[in-house]
Amino acid sequence: MTTHLPDPAPPQPGPVPLVAPPAPLPDAPEDGGTAQAGGTARDRTAGPPAPGTPGAAGPADGPRGLRGLPARLWRGRPEDPAWARPALLALLAATAALYVENLSASGWANAFYSAAVQAGSVSWKAFFFGSSDASNFITVDKPPLALWPMALSARLLGLSSFSVLLPQALMGVAAVGTVYASVRRTSSPRAGLLAGAVLALTPVAALMFRFNNPDALLVLLLALAAYAVQRAQEAASTRWLVLAGVLLGLAFLTKTLQAFLVLPAFALVYLATAPTGWWRRVRQLLLAGAAMTAAGGWWVAVVELLPASSRPYVGGSQDDSFLSLTFGYNGFGRLTGNETGSVGGGFRGGDLPGAPGGRGGMWGSTGVTRLFDGDIGGQIAWLVPAALLLLALGLWAGRRAPRTDTARAGLLVWGGWLLCTGLTFSYMGGIFHQYYTVALAPAVAALVGMGADAAWRERDRTVPALALAAASAVTGWWAYVLLGRSADFVPWLRYAVLAVGLAGAAALLGPVVARAVRPGAARAAARAATAGAVAAVAAGVAGPAAYSLDTVSTGHSGSIVTAGPAVSGGMGGPGGRRGRGGFPGFPGGAAPQGAGGFGGLRGGAGAGQGGTGGPGPGGLPALPGAEQNGRGGLPALPGGGQAGQGGTGQGGTGQGVTGQGRNGLPSFPGMPGLPGGAGPGGVRGGGVRGGMGGLLEGARVGTAVTALLRQDASRYTWAAAAVGSQNAAGYQLASRQPVMAVGGFNGSDPAPGLAQFQEFVRQGRIHWFVAGGVGGGGGMGGSSDSSRIASWVEASFTARTVDGTTLYDLTQPKG
Repeated sequence: MTTHLPDPAPPQPGPVPLVAPPAPLPDAPEDGGTAQAGGTARDRTAGPPAPGTPGAAGPADGPRGLRGLPARLWRGRPEDPAWARPALLALLAATAALYVENLSASGWANAFYSAAVQAGSVSWKAFFFGSSDASNFITVDKPPLALWPMALSARLLGLSSFSVLLPQALMGVAAVGTVYASVRRTSSPRAGLLAGAVLALTPVAALMFRFNNPDALLVLLLALAAYAVQRAQEAASTRWLVLAGVLLGLAFLTKTLQAFLVLPAFALVYLATAPTGWWRRVRQLLLAGAAMTAAGGWWVAVVELLPASSRPYVGGSQDDSFLSLTFGYNGFGRLTGNETGSVGGGFRGGDLPGAPGGRGGMWGSTGVTRLFDGDIGGQIAWLVPAALLLLALGLWAGRRAPRTDTARAGLLVWGGWLLCTGLTFSYMGGIFHQYYTVALAPAVAALVGMGADAAWRERDRTVPALALAAASAVTGWWAYVLLGRSADFVPWLRYAVLAVGLAGAAALLGPVVARAVRPGAARAAARAATAGAVAAVAAGVAGPAAYSLDTVSTGHSGSIVTAGPAVSGGMGGPGGRRGRGGFPGFPGGAAPQGAGGFGGLRGGAGAGQGGTGGPGPGGLPALPGAEQNGRGGLPALPGGGQAGQGGTGQGGTGQGVTGQGRNGLPSFPGMPGLPGGAGPGGVRGGGVRGGMGGLLEGARVGTAVTALLRQDASRYTWAAAAVGSQNAAGYQLASRQPVMAVGGFNGSDPAPGLAQFQEFVRQGRIHWFVAGGVGGGGGMGGSSDSSRIASWVEASFTARTVDGTTLYDLTQPKG
């Protein structure tokens, strides 16, 4: 007799939770057994993997090996929709086109790092240490890892602006792909594509992935580390967690302690959510910490253990120690503002009349709104409100999910990144530049992609629909505000994004309203909601996309650069972008059109005509005690030479700041790189934006000076010496000969001392000394050796002016 069992009841339809709960997974035994977990939240709820997917028992679909590689690359995962992989490849191709287009427009970009790349392309010792010159006198003020890809590219392709910047653009493409892969694991291909597009179109990303600062590699390494943490959390994988530690260690070798701002979030998320026992999680984190220390510490150990005579001086430090540089000037000093040797050292909010309120002084006021203020908002903040709102929604919706839920863990990884790094940037009292915010871009993009996709899947429910509508409306309004800060930039766009964002919000509420008011209209409301989603995305990315297109169409150079058009009330750089900004932290410039020099700055040993700002809100306003005799204002900034011929800016001329003195702000007239400059030191017509010539921008060197530096250069260790690394970099890049950066970046390092410099000259190792540059002094808390060296050279050797540049032949002493 056959017994027929009834068929199981079919599953009842119902809403899918915002955060898909995984199947219950018991914690692994405390003896370190392997957790039986793996895959994404979607994989865990979908039953056994299909043949060919990771973890499947059956054979893979399609051919394996190299013969099947093109098909696998095009098709992607078997469980993905057919359009997913082609769409990803199109996104990566578009990102590459955006980032490589017009790549050489920025010239040497940050000449400080380009000079180190040039040195590393001809000297393996300079390559290893990150030396500013091929004769290995002093290093840059960062670890060298970010320089290595650029130096290898220069060795392979030849030294050029394109070869220096190409690795940065490729890192941007890789970062977009990494964010896609990470978001795809816990959400969907649609969410990954949205996240990748948001990252690619973030203005500060479009800037820094086309620039040669260390931030491009830092962001890529942090994104890879976040991906590795997510993979580790899925299955309590020791290997993936150790890889995350290695990547964070490499990020330390890129930009020291900034790499560790994400560390608390990553560690806590793993400790709280990994599907294994408590003590095993602790042991795994300790192992990952050891891997991080080894990956980031090996180079530090080499530098610290080598005798000082066997390596270059550690630039940026006051004691030739990389550890003191890491924990001082580049570390806790950035938080407290106590940065010995910094150009901004000693200045705090409220110390100067007219300075912004709150801590931060020269680098802007601090506080929770910092990332939304001035020109910082246009770099990163377009989608930050939406990201925070969607993060909160996702965490609320997943509040009852199991501890090991992977979707919620993904939200926590990226949300912790955003909050830890964002709050640090908001309250740090030391040096802060607008481009630092690129470190937030992957987190913002991932949260928008994950949160929007999860809420869209539940758009028929009230809370998700309200969240989507709120995100659309807030993003449209916030884009309207940000675009209003650049009133002349595509003026119609701000009204369009506001209207589209509000219309999208209304349409996204359609299904909920229809269900409550007129159930028969649900199908039409659903179609309207789809249109509303498209409108919301368009309103969200239109403003950042416009800023990014403006960014890639314009060259940027110097040490302080910003994405997008000029912004009223922005921090800018000295002389500003297109002549509109003021000194960092003193918004508004010297006048509505700014000033060519330092508006209103008095002091120095000359007439002090540095701009048109007077004692008003622009430039450095009404410095107390500023006198023409050089004893007031910014005291004892050395390195001043003869006044240059500084070109005209859009708002002033900046003639005769220093005269013959060595106090005040030396050599600002004629300092290469002042935006809008028309004279020998100027930057063409405002086309290249950024920095304070000599301190924040490399020198523009004439052909006659270049010829002098190359003359008999093989007979000397250094073709020339110049105060300040940026100043020296311009001459080195023009001549391709080693140029000693006296005093390092700020001219405030005690390298070399006067006696050591005199010995180099006596030995005939330096040919020329280039006058000018910005050197250190008591006002910055660093060494004043560069000032004494400049004074000794001026007194001991005869000046010679070539192409508007004053040089001293150190082989021909006076009389």
